[in-house]
Amino acid sequence: MGRGDLSDLEWARLEPHLPKNAGRGGRWKSHRKVINGILFRQRTGIPWRDLPARFGRWKTVHDRHRRWSADGTWERILRAVQADADTEGRIDWSMVSVDSTSCRAHQHAAGARTAAPRIPRRRGRPVQHRSDEALGRSRGGLTCKIHLAGEGGRRPLAFVITPGQWGDAPQLIPVLERIRVPRPAGGHPRTRPDHLGGDKAYSSRRNRRYLRRRQIKHTIPERKDQRVNRRRRGSAGGRPTGFNKTIYKRRNEVERTINALKGFRAVATRFDKRAYIFHGTVTVAAIRLWLRS
Repeated sequence: MGRGDLSDLEWARLEPHLPKNAGRGGRWKSHRKVINGILFRQRTGIPWRDLPARFGRWKTVHDRHRRWSADGTWERILRAVQADADTEGRIDWSMVSVDSTSCRAHQHAAGARTAAPRIPRRRGRPVQHRSDEALGRSRGGLTCKIHLAGEGGRRPLAFVITPGQWGDAPQLIPVLERIRVPRPAGGHPRTRPDHLGGDKAYSSRRNRRYLRRRQIKHTIPERKDQRVNRRRRGSAGGRPTGFNKTIYKRRNEVERTINALKGFRAVATRFDKRAYIFHGTVTVAAIRLWLRS
């Protein structure tokens, strides 16, 4: 086993959730070797063509990652691994925090064709296809942004990828809508945390109204301009928002989760042209963090 490869314990947790059939009567081969090759590229950020020979043909590794990113296989595996962790009581639902991080895009990440890609050997668009490819131009160049919801154990529950110039507040609801941890015993998946924390970038009337409707307690500081506007309106401005400094200190957990994700060089710097492939890259990194716990 090479450095960074799946350990026997991690493989035992992952193997039951891997697809068995490759379509048209075929069966996948060398799952462990191929996934170790994907993880090697995740950790080092090297071009696919430069993968060491011990992982097999580089095109086999690349194509499997691309295909599983397109058809949603990586997302299904992530939810299955989260369901196992929830069954074992390893998810801390008492506090879920949201935050975002910007990822610089390598020059090779630009220039994707405008035509919508198709899933290999299948019809239709990839699950996470975006017409803008989640790339935005800022003063620092091309960037994209990962909006993340992390649980108290410093592992990602859900995330959304957008262009780098997009704001944080409008992405709070899409991120929370993606939290769906299945229950192996049956029933509706777990979607609601006990408490939500976020910085002042997520302070908006729309977000607070959404959280109250879902009965999610939250600790989000009120922005200064919102506080001034509320006071100017008098009784029509409503009551002050509650804020607990002790609970707010736990918001650093999502920042540490982001640091763990960006420990993968292929996540910290985006090399993938297509948004759905980069979404799969971040999903694989999230799966690895769950397997390590």
